[in-house]
Amino acid sequence: MTAYNREQLEAIGLVRNYLKMSSSSELSRLTKRIRSYLRFREETDRFLKRHFSDICTHKCYQDRYSACCGREGITTFFADVVINVLMSSEEETDRIVEALQTPNVGLKCVYLGNRGCLWKIKPIVCEMFLCKEARQTVFGQALDVKKRWKRLKRREKMYTWPDRPVLFDDLEAVFIQAGYNSNLMYFHNSPGLLKVKNLAMKEDKPGLHKS
Repeated sequence: MTAYNREQLEAIGLVRNYLKMSSSSELSRLTKRIRSYLRFREETDRFLKRHFSDICTHKCYQDRYSACCGREGITTFFADVVINVLMSSEEETDRIVEALQTPNVGLKCVYLGNRGCLWKIKPIVCEMFLCKEARQTVFGQALDVKKRWKRLKRREKMYTWPDRPVLFDDLEAVFIQAGYNSNLMYFHNSPGLLKVKNLAMKEDKPGLHKS
């Protein structure tokens, strides 16, 4: 088993264990916590299906044109795992676990099954990726579509860019406070994201010396 698959499996195991041990009220709080994000994802999904479904299915999935679903090239945040497991059935999560436990001898993402991505709420990095050709083809014909996409990209940052309190950071904190740790907890371990948070904290404190 590769290091990538092992990290993914460990994260899923941690989340499953936490959710199994949680009370119904805690599960309700978590579900309520991600409600706004799920609405954002639903809107984004409708937008992508309407404007990009045909070209992306043809170029990426059928003709294997793009490397966007390359083997071990998908970045998954711990919050991605939390949200997906929380919203998936046991059987749906079991299928992901089975895929991770099966040697991946191909060139494509371990999560890419015969009917597409195995995730119910796929990683945000995957959801918000549009290759250059797809952007040029669609946006070149409709500037209003390009403007809508830019608005969706700005909304994405409200959940994932920690220059303010954001959902992805908060979900990691919930598990850290409960004693869990994962290599996928980038919001608490990534030097780049920690720098973003530290700079934001300094800017929120007038009079504090900034190096």
